[in-house]
Parts: sequence; C-alpha cells; structure tokens
Amino acid sequence: MKEFWNQRFRSEAYVYGTIPNVFFKEQLDKLQPGHLLLPAEGEGRNAVYAAQQGWEVTAVDISEAGRDKALRLAQIKGVEIEYHLGSFGERDLPISHFDCIGLVFAHFPPNMRIAFHQKVIQLLKPGGTLILEGFSKEQLSYQSGGPKKEAILFSVSELKKEFSNLAEIEANQKLIELKEGTFHEGTASVVRFVGRK
Repeated sequence: MKEFWNQRFRSEAYVYGTIPNVFFKEQLDKLQPGHLLLPAEGEGRNAVYAAQQGWEVTAVDISEAGRDKALRLAQIKGVEIEYHLGSFGERDLPISHFDCIGLVFAHFPPNMRIAFHQKVIQLLKPGGTLILEGFSKEQLSYQSGGPKKEAILFSVSELKKEFSNLAEIEANQKLIELKEGTFHEGTASVVRFVGRK
C-alpha cells in the first residue's frame, strides 16, 4: 500500500489539488483554531489550509512522496505543519489532545477501520470535533474516484455505530460534484459525518 501511494504522489503535480476538501473546510471554519490531527493526509492540502487559519496541525501518512509535497506546499504558503511518516496505528500520539480530527477519504479494510476509528475517538479531547468525508458504498456506480471494493467504502449506519459514543451533529449520504485534482473528478456518492466527543 505504501508503494501505491508513493507512486501516485511521485508526480510533480498535486494529484488531489492544493485546495482543501470542500466539506472539511466548511466544517473547520465553524470551529475555533486549536490542535488538529489529519491522519492519511497525503499531499497536505487540508493541513496547509488549516495552518493558514491558525490551527496547530499534526498530519500522518505512510507516503514519503506525500509528506515531501505537503511540506513543500506548507513552505510555499508560509506555514508550518508537523508531519509524521508511518502508519497511524503505530504512532504514539497524545490521548484526549486534539480539538479536531479530520478524516478526508481515509478508507481502510473493515478490520483495520474499526481499530482506526476507536483510536481517533481516544485522541479527541472532550468537546473535540470529528469531521469525516468518504465515499459511500454507492460510489461503485460512479467513475469519480475511490476504492473499488464495497467493504472499504462507507455507509451512514456503519459510521453511526463506530462513532456511537460521539454526539452526532451530522450524518448523511449525498451526491456531490468532486473537483479535487486528477483522481477525484465528477459526480460522487459520499458519506459525511460530524461528531463531538
């Protein structure tokens, strides 16, 4: 998996663009800046935007190529982000520390995802906010990006169950028009979830 993402991010162009995810930006802009965690952050578009808004950003990803591009983008934009290389599950991050955690198209197999989401809940501080957008299971009918295995895609009911100990602010599935670089382009079926610890 690491080599897949390194290969994808190796190009000079930012393959998912340099503009933050629309839903993530919309939700983040409602919050007071604090400590933000972005697992599976890739090329850094969301991390750099958040840092520009005054957030102290910690990003994690397995791809060296993604990290290098994220740090380059941060330098261009004149901000600093902390970027850890490696598996999110292996990172020793502070418990109950983050005011916000953003999961933007962070897809994993079910056995990994449940543990991943439990760790996310542990790392959120009381009152902290989770912002998630990912492809729904119905995305298999569209050609705008995302995994091609149904088990890796999201459903609202699964997310409600996995984040049942968060106060639900928003949980829905909808069709949107994606314009996020080469690999996220066109009509897409997404699930959006916002919860508060």
